[in-house]
Amino acid sequence: MESVPVRCPACGRGHAYAAPAYPCPCGSPTAPPLLRGAPAEPLTHRTWDDDWVTVRCAGCGRLDQWPQPELCCPCGTVLRVPVRPVTAARTDTPAPGADTAAPPDRTGAVGPSHIPLPRTAAHPRPSFHPTAIRTGRDAVNAAARYLAWLGYREITQPPERPASRIDLRAAGVVAQVDAGTRPATPRDVECLWLNALNASAAGVFFSMAGYTEDAGARADGLGIPLFVLDPTGTPQPVNSPADELISTGA
Repeated sequence: MESVPVRCPACGRGHAYAAPAYPCPCGSPTAPPLLRGAPAEPLTHRTWDDDWVTVRCAGCGRLDQWPQPELCCPCGTVLRVPVRPVTAARTDTPAPGADTAAPPDRTGAVGPSHIPLPRTAAHPRPSFHPTAIRTGRDAVNAAARYLAWLGYREITQPPERPASRIDLRAAGVVAQVDAGTRPATPRDVECLWLNALNASAAGVFFSMAGYTEDAGARADGLGIPLFVLDPTGTPQPVNSPADELISTGA
């Protein structure tokens, strides 16, 4: 896996970064080729056009759109890692049956505002029994109990909060639990999304203080379920991905 040195211009911290690989429709693992020596830039404004880069599969030659490589520095700065641009079209013949259709259009607008979905899980679950939240650890425990109620297994909690701010991990999911007094921001949502991408897992966000309007819109666009934890320890869904998660479970 190709890795490049990345230095955060905000805090000066150095990182070794490797872009995550995703399977091409032909089956070959494909990752955006990183541009060695080019400085990473802090992400201060996000658009859907900039969230995707064109990548050519080395196996079949297919051109498709892949997530722009990003790194969330422990200082909180989201860094956009430069990618080598796609060169002229290949002269060799694509593999038989390879799909050479144009890449899908991913420049659509952010998803709609929160509309609760019917709570019609395929396998009915018993009622969730919350426990009161008095400390930050209580909030993490409440979120862990809720993920287990949704059907996730092998949930683990680190003894101390890691720099990634991922408080809970389970098979197929990572979760962030914000017990602070300020609403979560778009950057908080984006860092969770990047960590979930790197772990090839779904991301779920729990917050005691809620979310800014921009954070809610960003989560809708990225498909991140958002929950608000009330003092009783009961997570309340605040966007459509959260309602969908409740309906389908893990």
